[in-house]
Amino acid sequence: EVQLQASGGGLVQPGGSLRLSCAASGFTFSNSAMSWLRQAPGKGPEWVSSINSRDGSTNYDDSVKGRFTISRDNAKNTLYLQMHSLKPADTAVYYCAKSAFRGQDTQVTVSS
Repeated sequence: EVQLQASGGGLVQPGGSLRLSCAASGFTFSNSAMSWLRQAPGKGPEWVSSINSRDGSTNYDDSVKGRFTISRDNAKNTLYLQMHSLKPADTAVYYCAKSAFRGQDTQVTVSS
């Protein structure tokens, strides 16, 4: 059974940082491209970033480029999202995904 559990969210002031983690199980993590998505209140899901399984290449939405960094630790079956210079517009529930499978999310709130 595929399981994805995000953690690390919380309340942070504008300009602050957070590091999200996503623990994966039930599939061969090292062979899987992974993504982070987010969903703000009243809005649909928004793709944030993806990381390739073979060469670790990454892609980012323009709204987070230069502020967020996606990474993975295949030995720990864990995906990460380091977020810096957070803005109120980044407030959303964040979750990781493998293809169309969406995992459990974590809330990120950016507010003063």
